[in-house]
Amino acid sequence: MAKTKLLTLALLAGVTSLAQSANRYDVVITEIMADPTPVAGLPNAEYIEIKNVSATTFTINGWRLSDATSTATIGTSFALQPDSSLILCANSNVAAFSVYGRTIGVTSFPSIDNDGDVLTLRSPQNKIIHTVAYKSGWYRNEAKSEGGWSLEMIDPKNPCTGGDNWKASVNNLGGTPGKTNSVNGVNADARPPQLMRTYATDSVTVILIFNESLDSLSGAAVANYSLAGFAIIAATTLAPQFETVQLKLGAPLLPSTVYTITATNVTDCKGNAIGAYNKVRIGLPQMPATEDVVINEILFNPKTPGTDYVEFYNRSKKVIDASKLYIASRSNAGAVASLKKIAEEPFYIFPGDYFVVTDDAAVLKMQYLVKGEDAVLQLASLPSLPDDEGTVVLIDINGTIIDEVHYKDDWHFGLIDNKEGVALERIDPAGGSADKDNWHSAASTAGFGTPTYKNSQYKLIESINAIIEVLPKIFSPDNDGTDDIVTVSFKVEASGYVANVTIFNASGRVVKYLVRNALLGLNGKWNWDGLGEKNQKIPIGTYIVFTEIFNLEGKRKSFKNTVVLARKLN
Repeated sequence: MAKTKLLTLALLAGVTSLAQSANRYDVVITEIMADPTPVAGLPNAEYIEIKNVSATTFTINGWRLSDATSTATIGTSFALQPDSSLILCANSNVAAFSVYGRTIGVTSFPSIDNDGDVLTLRSPQNKIIHTVAYKSGWYRNEAKSEGGWSLEMIDPKNPCTGGDNWKASVNNLGGTPGKTNSVNGVNADARPPQLMRTYATDSVTVILIFNESLDSLSGAAVANYSLAGFAIIAATTLAPQFETVQLKLGAPLLPSTVYTITATNVTDCKGNAIGAYNKVRIGLPQMPATEDVVINEILFNPKTPGTDYVEFYNRSKKVIDASKLYIASRSNAGAVASLKKIAEEPFYIFPGDYFVVTDDAAVLKMQYLVKGEDAVLQLASLPSLPDDEGTVVLIDINGTIIDEVHYKDDWHFGLIDNKEGVALERIDPAGGSADKDNWHSAASTAGFGTPTYKNSQYKLIESINAIIEVLPKIFSPDNDGTDDIVTVSFKVEASGYVANVTIFNASGRVVKYLVRNALLGLNGKWNWDGLGEKNQKIPIGTYIVFTEIFNLEGKRKSFKNTVVLARKLN
């Protein structure tokens, strides 16, 4: 009788332990084979490995495994013991992996993306147990990231540190399914979380992005956040990665205003409290107008090996979202081509900020001083930037050209023999993008490039106090004695200025060079009789009188005036 009672109690204890609900990080994903080809030694099939790092046994029947696009349910009843691992794969690959360890097949096993994916393990109660948002850079080995090698977790006791806790397997087979990972070791997490950036989904909803997973309760504490002048009425730590927090504000953000959000007492999943990197800027984004953001620096002839880059500068008072912008070039026919989205997720460019796009951020940091690493956006590829000449276009999501530069190799300083690795810098952000005199080779003392900070050749071109007036606004050059000519009058602050006056038609084509390099007095005027460059009659329509005034000290100012050419009907 006593033995029967003991056996009954033991069975009940076992059932109770198997029925216990798992908590976050009790079971963790410890190995991922995303790209098995070319085979290094393991079966040519994807798999993941999970490990029970708790002291409790869990039955995994009904647990769910998902990636970014699909979810599969584990239909096998299996008791995952403490400190034991399990291989999960497609049903068709169970036999191939069973020789390496305990294996369970999963119907509709997720198709794991080679370059990066979000894998999530959930309990039957829909609780997120572990999420891994891996990237190809986690391999830390370019050759192994091409296939045949698994990603292995270094320290299963510290599962929330992201890529710092993963690397490519060093086992000759290409992975260690069902066994202790080949890179296994102590990788203690003593670093506090950092608040990286933020964006607004609307005027009262702000998303904060941290560099690692947070303790969800700590992330959801309203008292842990402050924004001057605003009440924060709600905070939510967002699943499945718990790296982002949504804040609800009691009043709306205002356009063209930059605010600062501060996070305090927020902890990661190991209990490390946030430190110095706890403040970020926030604002309500606006669409840029033409030249709100300008192309500020171009490296189109990189070193070998090297990488092209383009730097942009926000010269407006707006907060601008780089995810709404594209970098492009132009085809031989002049059409905008090769559009590349600058950011896949919201990335704010605040007034006075620089940011850089390149296709290899690591190489850029090796070859140049990069003062703002967070301002470097790596794209899969850039539009073609030929070494001799080419066009860089910044265009928004609506197709509006924000800025454009048609650069040429001879814009570089003439005494530079080897132009490889020498960036072309804009001198004055307010100067013309198409003006070759507003561009210069980056200084040798600055390492021939200044990505993410003020250009080595930066200089504000002093403006001129001048007035240009074009009258009448409508003229009819028919020699009837009434409004037959247009008068372009000028008044300047001092002598010594030089002027060019060019007449363009509505399509931007030159029809008349009215004045070329004319030395100015304090005031004066020029007349235009409505004839073209070859003294030919030109069509009726709207024309642009473009006047440029400058001196030898670098002062420069341009004016655009419109005039309508009309003729009386016969």
